[in-house]
Amino acid sequence: MYAVSVDRSLVAQHYLTVPDPGPEGEPHSHHFRVEATFRGPELNRFEYLVDIDAVTAAMDAVADRYRDELLNDLPEFEDANPSAERFARAFGDRLLDELEPEGATELRIEIAEDDVARVAHERSL
Repeated sequence: MYAVSVDRSLVAQHYLTVPDPGPEGEPHSHHFRVEATFRGPELNRFEYLVDIDAVTAAMDAVADRYRDELLNDLPEFEDANPSAERFARAFGDRLLDELEPEGATELRIEIAEDDVARVAHERSL
């Protein structure tokens, strides 16, 4: 199995919408570090799993979509708690809208929220 990872950092805001969120219920910022890892068993004819330049460009585009935004205001978080876990899934959805990772069979999006926690969302492709 091969794996290729690219990461980006961004600052975005959110507030949690769960019962009794405490201070997290007020708008606040996080420095997010997002890592996308594509995995697959085979290399293409150029001996790549995925084109790293294409992944980098797609990661830049998706990071720019969320950078300096209030996540709660974006359509993908409508009627949903904008948790880091939900953000990982939404980031992966957008990344796949930007990119067709031929050869990859899995995608893992891992997000570090400041220095406090790391979450991940994994999917088969």
